[in-house]
Amino acid sequence: MPSVAVVKTHTRYVCRACGSIAPRWQGRCSSCAEWNALEEMSLARRNDVEPARATSLSALKEDASMPVPSGIGELDRVLGGGFVAGSTTLLYGEPGVGKSTLALMALRTMAARSRDVLLVAAEESGPQVAARARRLGPVPAALELATTTSVSARFTLSRAAFTWAGPVESTMCRAGNERLCAVAKANGSALVLIGHVTKDGELAGPRALEHLVDTVIRIEGDRHGALRLLRAQKHRFAPTGEVGLFEMVSEGLRELSDASRLARAPHLEVPGVVLTVTNDGSRSFLVEIQALVARAAGATRRVAYQVSSPRLSLLLAVLEARCGVDTSGLDVFAATAGGLAANEPGVDVALALAIASAATDFAVTPSLVAIGEVGLAGELRAVSGLTRRVREAQRFGAEVLIVPTEGELAPVEGVEVRRCASLAAAIEVARGVRRAA
Repeated sequence: MPSVAVVKTHTRYVCRACGSIAPRWQGRCSSCAEWNALEEMSLARRNDVEPARATSLSALKEDASMPVPSGIGELDRVLGGGFVAGSTTLLYGEPGVGKSTLALMALRTMAARSRDVLLVAAEESGPQVAARARRLGPVPAALELATTTSVSARFTLSRAAFTWAGPVESTMCRAGNERLCAVAKANGSALVLIGHVTKDGELAGPRALEHLVDTVIRIEGDRHGALRLLRAQKHRFAPTGEVGLFEMVSEGLRELSDASRLARAPHLEVPGVVLTVTNDGSRSFLVEIQALVARAAGATRRVAYQVSSPRLSLLLAVLEARCGVDTSGLDVFAATAGGLAANEPGVDVALALAIASAATDFAVTPSLVAIGEVGLAGELRAVSGLTRRVREAQRFGAEVLIVPTEGELAPVEGVEVRRCASLAAAIEVARGVRRAA
């Protein structure tokens, strides 16, 4: 007698805030403490589970799928060459940062190359999307648009080689996106989903959504500024850590291949300004660190913008304990110029020099670049990619470099490298260069 597969259904409740599953309904989610967030979900269970088969890992061949370039160099840099057929990419960022603009740019470029592309809009009407697209330039006839908020409707639409879908605002976000990912994989189409962020800057919706997709990309930037950064936080087809740069202009997003020029804008030679070089992915950027100190009217304030607030507090303590620079009665403000963030330890020396310069009233010459990490003992520690940083500084006319005593550095010509063992020694070098200039 042939075996019969019996399918049983059972009910579970899924939290739309965090994605956790509960066996029964309750008013408050036990995982994230969100009220009235549990939604009913029916699951099917079969009694004929197919046994798993193991195979030799060495016998498996690599996936031969080649990425399809989007035609936007900075986006393809982050993606490792482009979109892979059958993959799902999640792009998210704050409102107004440029998600829709980037979507239309990629779709227009791929449609112009005779690719089958489809934009599914869930938040805007057709005329609104068309008006936005025309502001970016001519719209190819191959670019198709569908406006729907129904997940089921999207299944029948996801037949193009490249589909860019707006956010799924269903309470069954996880289940709906699971089905969308399955359709994309079955059809061999590249699917891109748009996501939003919470007030804390994190990806909105169930965290499980990040595990469902193949690639997670965040677009960052101050909506009031021009600089935009793309970062791959997860990528199954290429290494993460690469960064793409764009500049928001009236025509849309413009690729920015050289962000170091943002730090070379004309600036006054005043105390509190020091240049450094930061590494991000495979790229190095010249960054201008600015610091300002002022007499505190009440309780002292420590304000950090685009630099690490914990590192700022640490460096203030080191300056007082190891270098005799007292800022206990002063407000201290630290920031970067141009919009590039400088949160890594390799900018410690420049940040400390900027504070010492502002507090003791001496200006650091623009031809000096400081690189290195500062320890609690006031010592300078080696940083990664020192040679790459030095060459970037040299490319923009640096004449004197302050670097740690330790750390491999290839020979460089035309620039004076000053090895310093401590922050106090680095401050003395900066003062001496200023006097010599």
